[in-house]
Amino acid sequence: MPDFAYIARNPAGQKVAGSITAATEREVLSILSGRSLFPVEVTAEKVAVTPNAHLKVRGQMMATVYSQLAALLKSGVPLLKSLAVLRDQTSHKNLKVILEEVHKRVEDGTTLADAMVRFPRAFSEMAVNMVRAGGEGGFLEDALERVAAFTEQQEDLKGRTVSAMVYPLLLGSAGTIVVSVLIIFFVPKFAPMFKNLRDRGELPWATDLLLSFSSFCGQYGLWVLGIAAIVGLFLNFRLKTPEGRRLADLVKIKVPLAGGIFLNFAVARFCRVLGTLLHNGVPILKALEISRDASGNRVLSEAIAKASENISSGHSLAGPLAQSGHFPRMVVEMIAVAEESNTLDTVLVNLSDDLEKRTSRRLDLAVRLLEPIMLIILAIVVLVVVIALLVPVIKISQTLG
Repeated sequence: MPDFAYIARNPAGQKVAGSITAATEREVLSILSGRSLFPVEVTAEKVAVTPNAHLKVRGQMMATVYSQLAALLKSGVPLLKSLAVLRDQTSHKNLKVILEEVHKRVEDGTTLADAMVRFPRAFSEMAVNMVRAGGEGGFLEDALERVAAFTEQQEDLKGRTVSAMVYPLLLGSAGTIVVSVLIIFFVPKFAPMFKNLRDRGELPWATDLLLSFSSFCGQYGLWVLGIAAIVGLFLNFRLKTPEGRRLADLVKIKVPLAGGIFLNFAVARFCRVLGTLLHNGVPILKALEISRDASGNRVLSEAIAKASENISSGHSLAGPLAQSGHFPRMVVEMIAVAEESNTLDTVLVNLSDDLEKRTSRRLDLAVRLLEPIMLIILAIVVLVVVIALLVPVIKISQTLG
């Protein structure tokens, strides 16, 4: 995120100048308002890229860092001393460098959140926003504990998903290799044997199609792979643009079968972060501004941003979310009831737990079904190849007999 230089006046009328790291100028104005400062001038400034911004740390390790930092702060250890303790005790090379940089910036007067935001591959956007809200609202220890719990939960979910997908991926890779070897190397050996049948038009259509496909793969397979690689590079480039990322996020939540799983996980992340912020006393507009990116989906973020505009005009949250057409009906109805009963923070966290549990069960079931389905598909493909080759062989044997 860029840095913004600002000039403002405090309640006493004194001029105050400084710098804030934020996503937009609007967010800077919101932060200044939260500090009881009246902005006079806000300008974006160019800042040199942090040399170690590329350093990466695993999410599970970052969850431990958040938890330990929260424990130190709750014990009364000052923030700078806490960061120094964590820096000195860690044996992870990247983490030590990152904590050293964060310690230096906090020592120079930068907020913890602004120091963290310079290392996007270590500190997630959700963690930075939660820490910023905790620092401004006076509940930094609680914010760090909740970030630790959320990060650990997400890493656990990611680990279970990856573990569940290992066998299907291995099975799919092995099946692709077996079928490719059959078609490219094994099937062409039968072409001379079937030449006479093919010339007389007596070759079964399945065998003819198989031989043609095998010949095409042998002659143009490398060209097809090259074109596929070029298309993949082009798509990868497009996905790095804002329009491409938005389109990918839209496809992700609309694709049949898997779309519901992606959507529920994204909505669950948003509900958890928003409920946590509201529970800690953050105003709803500020909480929505922070939590809208927690879903990790730009389409949902846009819908939440529109909902924020309607709330500032006096409308409810549930209405705009329902109008977007991207949020499940059950979620919208529960939010509407929670707004009426003034229990939005509790309902959102409970809703997040429920969504994650139900979606995890759906994901486990889908993975379990995927294994036999892939085995059946592989068996059918091999059977079709074998039958396509055996039928003309049997026909030739009968003719010779």
